[in-house]
Amino acid sequence: MGKDSDKNLVGQPIFNQLLQMLPGEAVDKIVLEEQSDRYYKSFSTWDEPVSLLFGVFTRCDSAREVCDGMAALGGKLNYSGMDRSPAKSTFNDGLNRRSGGVSEKIYIALVDYFSPV
Repeated sequence: MGKDSDKNLVGQPIFNQLLQMLPGEAVDKIVLEEQSDRYYKSFSTWDEPVSLLFGVFTRCDSAREVCDGMAALGGKLNYSGMDRSPAKSTFNDGLNRRSGGVSEKIYIALVDYFSPV
């Protein structure tokens, strides 16, 4: 049998369970307020924390490792809400050029959301 890059994993990976706990509607609200996806077609604001969390979970030391690790997953990224792994240049450009205020607002929204817990 040939390789099928669109295979889905059986069950839900722990990483997906973590992502489902994040308040996507709060992130969407921040994206609309800040218009942070305006110049980024293939690396949305949601893709940024997903990629960074992936890097933390897999103990990546560089952007190259994050992008290569996500590329190795192939079609299994559909669990994270991403169609494909970001290119290294797109990943770095998104992290460097997107306003730090967006990440700050997302962090504050997460703290507010999880503070009762």
